[in-house]
Amino acid sequence: MSYWAKMRGASQSPPGVGLAEILWSWLGAFLGIAAVAYVNQRWLAGTDLLLIIGSFGASAVLIYGAVKSPLAQPRNLLGGHLISAAIGVACYQWLGQVPWLAAALAVATAIAAMHASKTLHPPGGASALIAVIGGPQIHALGFFYVLVPVGLGAAIMLAVALLVNNLAPHRRYPEFWL
Repeated sequence: MSYWAKMRGASQSPPGVGLAEILWSWLGAFLGIAAVAYVNQRWLAGTDLLLIIGSFGASAVLIYGAVKSPLAQPRNLLGGHLISAAIGVACYQWLGQVPWLAAALAVATAIAAMHASKTLHPPGGASALIAVIGGPQIHALGFFYVLVPVGLGAAIMLAVALLVNNLAPHRRYPEFWL
């Protein structure tokens, strides 16, 4: 097959989901993000800490909207975010004076590490990138960024995913832990 022919795709788009699936996904995402944002506002307001980061929006899509995906499982959610965040902080501390290089190295290395550890979670790449481009508040956290906001926020979202996804009779979460 030629290089250009590969770009035509090999299959059709998957079928759409029903209204019940849409509503359960919406409820999970609402409650998961609300929980993280509430804890951020209630307990961290006025501190130099934060709990909500952009990569959690992408995690919500997976753990509430694609619950059967291997990328949405607890090992991937937690491991992917934690490994990637640590790599992002290390890249910023090592190459922060060259932001484009630190950003590229952080994301590429995070992907490789997630593959190697069987924790591939696409939002983890964003957690690595945020560690590099996040600004003074993120940079001041250093490796604490791995625990708060990344670890604690992902753990809160996982707890909500376990509760909400298993309320629906047609859903089961997780598919696997390890």
